[in-house]
Amino acid sequence: MVKITGFSTRDIRFPTSLDMAGSDAMNPAADYSAAYCIIHTDSTYVGHEDEGTNNNPVSKTFTLGRGTEVVCAAISSLAPMVVGKELDTLSANWGKTWRYLNSDSQLRWIGPEKGVIHMALGALVNALWDLWAKTLHKPVWQVVSEMTPEEFVRCIDFRYIDDVLTPAEAIQLLRELEPSKDRRLHAVLNNQAVPAYTTSAGWLGYTEEKLRSLLQECTELGYKHFKLKVGRNLQEDKRRLEIAREIIGYDKGNTLMLDANQVWSVQEAISWMQELAPYKPLFIEEPTSPDDILGHAQVKEALKSLPGHRIGVATGEMVQNRIVFKQLLQQGALTYLQPDACRVGGLNEVLAILLLARKFDIPVVPHSGGVGLPEYTQHISTIDFLCVSGNQSILEYVDHLHEHFLHPARVHDGYHVTPLAPGYSVEMRPDSMEGFEFPGVERKSWWRSDEAKQLLHSRMTYEGP
Repeated sequence: MVKITGFSTRDIRFPTSLDMAGSDAMNPAADYSAAYCIIHTDSTYVGHEDEGTNNNPVSKTFTLGRGTEVVCAAISSLAPMVVGKELDTLSANWGKTWRYLNSDSQLRWIGPEKGVIHMALGALVNALWDLWAKTLHKPVWQVVSEMTPEEFVRCIDFRYIDDVLTPAEAIQLLRELEPSKDRRLHAVLNNQAVPAYTTSAGWLGYTEEKLRSLLQECTELGYKHFKLKVGRNLQEDKRRLEIAREIIGYDKGNTLMLDANQVWSVQEAISWMQELAPYKPLFIEEPTSPDDILGHAQVKEALKSLPGHRIGVATGEMVQNRIVFKQLLQQGALTYLQPDACRVGGLNEVLAILLLARKFDIPVVPHSGGVGLPEYTQHISTIDFLCVSGNQSILEYVDHLHEHFLHPARVHDGYHVTPLAPGYSVEMRPDSMEGFEFPGVERKSWWRSDEAKQLLHSRMTYEGP
């Protein structure tokens, strides 16, 4: 029996804005960051990150720098709800546990099921999954994939989605794939389950020379799918896409995708993509506000009617919960669905979203463009392939900051390498946490350096209107 005795949080920030990694039309100077949740127990699975073991039950949510402290505060408000609880009790009925953690009326008021409090819920829930998987000595994907359809469905709170997907329907969908699961498991164990695509070359702040060299490098590494950021300047976009197509070609078996990071209005999205259509992208990601369900449907319909190449619509990185995903699917507004492991309320809600996508026959392409996200999403895509859709779908890989994790996500021969270490793969190296904690300890954290002080000062001097 494992009993939860406490928790702690850490604010970890990496100065990625220095080299423009992560830059896009909406977020030109992102410092990839993590609000870290560490669970303490009365067992060997304790949250003493200084020990450097792989038994620390942890999770994180992804942020862009300022505001990480707000998410840490929200985690600290939610986490006392599990202190004193037995892990066996919490994991016996995951759907009931998720509803419990989501039902503090005073904390729910500042959501509900959206924003900072929901990201904090996701961090806490994912930490519990990490703890549970470590006690079982299995990676999270394996824990889920070994569940019966009934056990899988008990992980989900069906409130607000049972008008389109009932527990009985979900069980039937999962049962349909049970006979062929062993065949897919063979692909999983041979690292042939989750094809990778890269965004590493496509950040908007990169020079044309860097774009060209990184694209060439990625093709030499065997990538076949490439995503570029767009939306800041139409002529610049056209020039960058010309460079991309010059390198990856139109007839070399390579695929191009675009991402506007919500910078456009609906009509802007349509007109801008009409201009970029000749470059034949597979989809445009986040063409407008993630809350504009009808707007996404309008963009999708307009792009569908373009002559020649059909361009799909993808979104999900900033979609708040299963309810908004349900409505996007009901409206036929998506070609690809992109849940974020940290934006929604943890793995339990992700499982619900995967089943909704299966019901509407929409491919799942999780958002992975951030620190620790590929570590999370490799599990999600594996679960989707093994248990839910039964189909391979591409998964984003961003080649930044993996060196800070004990069990980093990896790509080999164009596929994500299946994680085998127990847990959810997001445990950071102790020296990395200490070295990039904010505000950190003098002479230990980078954020105490003169270079960091200059960066912080520049962040406080934005030009106003």
